[in-house]
Amino acid sequence: MKLFLSSITLILLCQLKSQGQTYFTLEPSQAMLMTGKGPGQDGSINPYAGQICFAIIENTGKYDLSVRIQENGKLIETIPLKSKELIKKKLLKGYELYIDSNPKEKVEVKIDYESINKE
Repeated sequence: MKLFLSSITLILLCQLKSQGQTYFTLEPSQAMLMTGKGPGQDGSINPYAGQICFAIIENTGKYDLSVRIQENGKLIETIPLKSKELIKKKLLKGYELYIDSNPKEKVEVKIDYESINKE
């Protein structure tokens, strides 16, 4: 019985750790909206949508990619992200986060979101 309860607890804890983290593979010359337009349009689920938060973006693949931040179609910032590099970027309310692959190679990326107000 103790082994069963321990196993269930471990499984639940592992799931809590992995929630919000999303892995994507983008084909060459593909751009993907990660968050900012709402349910059904966003590629990833931002549990802090509608408020200021951090996006943690990690290039898990072999090739460089680009992170683009826009607001209402207006470009705010473009950030190149080299292979195996990680950035933590503040997303203001209304910001849209895009990932752009490079023209020749597919890229792999991991996205996670974090609250500004850690409790």
